[in-house]
Amino acid sequence: MVKWFDPVKGFGFVVADAGGPDILLHVNVLRNFGQSSVADGARVELEIQQTDRGVQATQVLALQPPETSDAVGLSDIAALDPSVVAAAPLEPARVKWFDKGKGFGFANVFGRRDDIFLHMEVLRRSGLSDLAPGEALALRVIEGKRGHMAAEVFAWEAALDRDD
Repeated sequence: MVKWFDPVKGFGFVVADAGGPDILLHVNVLRNFGQSSVADGARVELEIQQTDRGVQATQVLALQPPETSDAVGLSDIAALDPSVVAAAPLEPARVKWFDKGKGFGFANVFGRRDDIFLHMEVLRRSGLSDLAPGEALALRVIEGKRGHMAAEVFAWEAALDRDD
């Protein structure tokens, strides 16, 4: 499980289910998996190696978003049927800007003029912790109370591997 990850510092630590020392997760290893960040509490399957400085991840094999049972739901998506969200097409997009401190930002979907609202809670549910301007994404977009918003967010490379 991800203990913490700071995309600004470029690394974080994972705690193994079996215990033992924390495992260093460098942003380059995460990028090789197709993501530039990962949410605290996300479950990851890793290949690791022992180094002079400790245990570090060499490859991310799988990633699951953190459990959200105690998370505050967004009113715009809390009442939606998950199958309706899953039925929305994945749309290619780029991050316009995202401010983790404010908890939101916007993306531009290719072929659309309007901005798509990105909320921090949707990122967490999708297993991400932060986004950088220009970062490529795939979004499932719904009509929210104040306009279009992302209901699911995927790193571009991760979305390419999806079957749906």
